[in-house]
Amino acid sequence: MNAQEPWQWDESIWRGKVERVRAGRPLKPAAWPDGKRCAVALSFDVDHDTNELRDGGESIGAMSRGQYGNRQGIPRIMDLIRRHDLRATFYVPAVVALLYPGETRMFAAEGHEVGIHGWIHERNSILPEPAERDLQMRSADTLEKVAGIRPVGIRTPSWDFSHHTLEITRDMGLLYDSSLMADVDCHELLLDGEDCGVVELPVEWIRDDAVYFNMNRFSALRPYTPPEGVFDIFRREFEAAHAEGGIFQLTMHPHVIGYRSRIWILEELVRLIRTKGDCWIATHAEIAAWAKDHAA
Repeated sequence: MNAQEPWQWDESIWRGKVERVRAGRPLKPAAWPDGKRCAVALSFDVDHDTNELRDGGESIGAMSRGQYGNRQGIPRIMDLIRRHDLRATFYVPAVVALLYPGETRMFAAEGHEVGIHGWIHERNSILPEPAERDLQMRSADTLEKVAGIRPVGIRTPSWDFSHHTLEITRDMGLLYDSSLMADVDCHELLLDGEDCGVVELPVEWIRDDAVYFNMNRFSALRPYTPPEGVFDIFRREFEAAHAEGGIFQLTMHPHVIGYRSRIWILEELVRLIRTKGDCWIATHAEIAAWAKDHAA
């Protein structure tokens, strides 16, 4: 007998799928530290070679693009971060931490957050629950061993979030997740209708560099947005977040933003943020903790 099509489901089925993980109570704080108007959360998904390894590791060309992230992208990003005295969050797949341990240790040694980003950039939604649980826990253990600090937050690879991900995250005692898109500000996460204690710091594809610049000749995926257009989108997102007194969260990738014709986007954004004079640039963990403790 064939499985039912979604249009054949009873209400209990479609409602159960919708209500498994939901955005709960808003956690937008009444004020940010030191009276700052806006919080800025800059993040880098340090995928490197794992984008290709996840799919079998057959393309040396694709893995070389990942290696660019380590050889050129990260040095350019770190130069910018150091010159502007920024705090950022680096989400590192465990395999990347094992391939480039010195890089991962550097992030932590310079005061940045290192967050969970899967084992080999796997797709959670196709994993059996025991495998997803094992990989997420092993990833945390590996990052702690390499960086010397236990991660408190997770960003699922490709923001792929299964029906089991939040339960695993809760069971691990993590402070926050940064993979979902139900809001622009921090909020509680409900698991089967109950607050599970995990804070969500939302992401969005329009605040991600990869969607504008990714290139895959075999899937007809071509960059279609000029850097000036991407900067304008990011700038408008920041200006709106500042006007609302909320969070400007940005997701970047060393092998995407870390090119000579693109790194200026981040440089100009940082200059704009600095000119406001009232923005708190912090790690995702710091912002999630503040929101949790100071919700209006």
